[in-house]
Amino acid sequence: MTDLFSLPPATAGPQLHVARRTLERLRSVPELAQRYADCGAPRTLDDLAALPPLDKDGLNTALAHLQPRAERGAGATWLFQSGGSTGAPKVGHAPTGFYMTGVHAQWQPLDRDDVFVNAWGAGRMWGAHFLAAALADLSGCRILAVGSVTTDEYADWLTFFAATGVTAIGGTPSVLRLWFAHARAAGLELPALRKVLWLGEAWQPQLAADLAAVAPQARRWGMFGSTETWVVGTNTPDCPADTFHPLPEQLVHVGAQDLLDFTTLNPDMLNPVLRYRTGDAGTLLACPCGRPGPAMRVLGRRDSVVQVRGLGLHVDELIARAEREPGVSRAQVLITEQRGRAATVELLLLTGPDGTATGPADVERLRRQLLSATFTLSTAFQHDPESFRVRPVDELISNDRTGKTAGLVVREGS
Repeated sequence: MTDLFSLPPATAGPQLHVARRTLERLRSVPELAQRYADCGAPRTLDDLAALPPLDKDGLNTALAHLQPRAERGAGATWLFQSGGSTGAPKVGHAPTGFYMTGVHAQWQPLDRDDVFVNAWGAGRMWGAHFLAAALADLSGCRILAVGSVTTDEYADWLTFFAATGVTAIGGTPSVLRLWFAHARAAGLELPALRKVLWLGEAWQPQLAADLAAVAPQARRWGMFGSTETWVVGTNTPDCPADTFHPLPEQLVHVGAQDLLDFTTLNPDMLNPVLRYRTGDAGTLLACPCGRPGPAMRVLGRRDSVVQVRGLGLHVDELIARAEREPGVSRAQVLITEQRGRAATVELLLLTGPDGTATGPADVERLRRQLLSATFTLSTAFQHDPESFRVRPVDELISNDRTGKTAGLVVREGS
């Protein structure tokens, strides 16, 4: 089983004392003690792979009991929230610095000459803005922290960025797309922009088209992680957008159904991350960039199946089918529930930046095709097919706190 890990046994073995310490922390939690009662302390990667994986509910239970704190002299303990749009909110803990010293040692997209726009939202307990600020601080560059921007402010800010000689910008792909789409629509260019940092969502292919028009010299630099694991891996412009190189203190394992789990070997990690599953699937492979060692290719989430009237709906498959339609740049599934039952399922379509529209005839054709070809939809809405709808929108539904645009939104109807 050791070939399923991102680190070879000789490298990971000496660091497994951190995993053993994490196991003891989890055993100290009354609600989890029985789960790990018969588990021996992991001394090899095979031992580690035999431990039960930790899910989000288990981690929340552990954090509520342990109340992690940074060691004396390490600064404050920050609490950040993730989730809340499609799942229950989760809390992660981090010391001052947010573990970015280790990231910066391995990955340095910014340098002292950069003027960096930190476009990750700073409010409502989301850590990405502060994490990026810590990385930028280590690089010694100049930083513009813009915060939230309203629609009528984009043009003025973009003009300011061009005049200031902004060389780098960072944010979630959903937020970055707003910046570049507004710039493209207004005919504005950012000639000095060379670097685009991203974290929080998968890279969106349509960003490449906008970047080519607005900042043809810009190239992407990505991070992969979560509020619980913090940064697991990074990539460079020479790596595919879905492929990341794990940090030395992050042990990645590929398990059943290609599910990824993460074990943090950083002794200063506050969250007890031991075979922690985020719901992402992936594989280990050699990266085309040529960097030695296995890289992690992220294949997408395996928890995108939702119950619609007792049947499983594969949200990612529905979105992928819609995004193959001409003129559709992104799609989103909106489920409206009444008393816990799906009253309607709507497929929202965002048209492309080239202005290509999806007309009423195309929308109805797509709706009929999906309804007849998707077992869950055809069965669940057999008696009320009008409750499955497809409609173009000017913008998708985003999380006001983080700027993320989830593929699935569930809301309670009136």
